[in-house]
Amino acid sequence: MDESSLQKREQQPSQPAPRPFAEADLKASDADRDRVAEILRDALAEGRLTHEEHSERIDAAYSARTVGELEPLVRDLPAHRQQAAPGPAPAPRPWAAEPTSDEGVQSLVAVFGGATRKGRWRVGRRTNAFACFGGVEIDLTEAVFDRRETVIHTLAVFGGTDIKVPENVTLRCTGTGIFGGFDVETHESADPDAPVVVVTGVALFGGVSAKRKKGKRLKAWGRGETAPGETGGA
Repeated sequence: MDESSLQKREQQPSQPAPRPFAEADLKASDADRDRVAEILRDALAEGRLTHEEHSERIDAAYSARTVGELEPLVRDLPAHRQQAAPGPAPAPRPWAAEPTSDEGVQSLVAVFGGATRKGRWRVGRRTNAFACFGGVEIDLTEAVFDRRETVIHTLAVFGGTDIKVPENVTLRCTGTGIFGGFDVETHESADPDAPVVVVTGVALFGGVSAKRKKGKRLKAWGRGETAPGETGGA
């Protein structure tokens, strides 16, 4: 390389270093949202959050798009500081371990027809339901809950989704009706350790219904264990 070529290269401006990608900008996964929801549930059980505060933060957690939107929801809670600092692993809970991929996700599709899930079945962390000119029925009254919270995300377009739950679980709703309706009878269980069913999604010219079934109480708790004081219902 001659001297003139070397001088030209030295005169060229250096390329700026690429801007580091902040962790807060990362897209949040379902596992990230479930982790925050677990911290919020513990805070509610310990009396650190009121039911109103818990409901608002749960709604925000499942609406969050990035990790940065999740962090402020638990910043003022002790569980968040314990997770940030190294320490001994917490004692295992009776609920199954959190999934790391699509494990525990189920889907039901009804297009000009019907789809049903009922009887004795194992509920995962998330169930997706799509009803288009058809109907989806999800019956949890005899199901086995593997983890404390399960999310039912439904999209009803000129169709409907009907959900039944045991009367002793917590039932919440974050869905939206657009020329349609979300008829969810929300309920907070007296037991802070009871499973939580969150119904979310959109009803577009359709309907979503979720109700507790009288006389049906949760039989299986955690990994197939019997719920405290429960013997089952008719």
